[in-house]
Amino acid sequence: MKSKSEVARANEVLKRLKKEYPLAKIALEFQSPFQLLISTILSAQCTDQRVNLVTKSLFKKYKQPQDFLSVSNQELEKDIFSTGFYRQKAKSIKNCCKALLENYGGKVPKNFEALNSLPGVGRKTASVVAGNAFGIPAIAVDTHVIRLSNLMGFVDSEKPDKIEKKMKEIFPEKEWINLGHYLMNHGRKVCIARRPKCLQCVVGDLCPSFNPLNE
Repeated sequence: MKSKSEVARANEVLKRLKKEYPLAKIALEFQSPFQLLISTILSAQCTDQRVNLVTKSLFKKYKQPQDFLSVSNQELEKDIFSTGFYRQKAKSIKNCCKALLENYGGKVPKNFEALNSLPGVGRKTASVVAGNAFGIPAIAVDTHVIRLSNLMGFVDSEKPDKIEKKMKEIFPEKEWINLGHYLMNHGRKVCIARRPKCLQCVVGDLCPSFNPLNE
């Protein structure tokens, strides 16, 4: 259940973060929904910067789903090695591409549930693609959203599905996509995991975890 005071606090937090990070956007570089889908799969347990370095050359070699299926697992694993967990990611990419070809004519579906049903694609990846490639309202619950939503007292859970549901209840739908970008920026620049800069935080007075001893 949501309360009026909770929604009001959420809206004020959103207002301040929006002002603080007016240019916030997805860090992954892509030119098509398919590229974003592959990049997001590669971003698991890997920095966006590393993924961007890898995909700069990867997308010159692999332009469509069929291209990923035309090479051996070993070759694809070598091409994405530096993103980590390369064997599982190669398997996920191939299975995903196969499903795209078999079920969607090689195109990335615009429907959230269809995205979420693709092999190797969970709610986070589906939300990233739905929101940033197609403009479908969605909240991608990554590590920053999990951590900051708990620190700010909006949720008391580490489960992404519960966090997503709660955040959707208290934040306006038109801001769902950008909310993740604001929290990611704030988590990287101010509310840093092991050394939060609470005294520099624009929402410190609204945060139950505010600690004036943090610098």
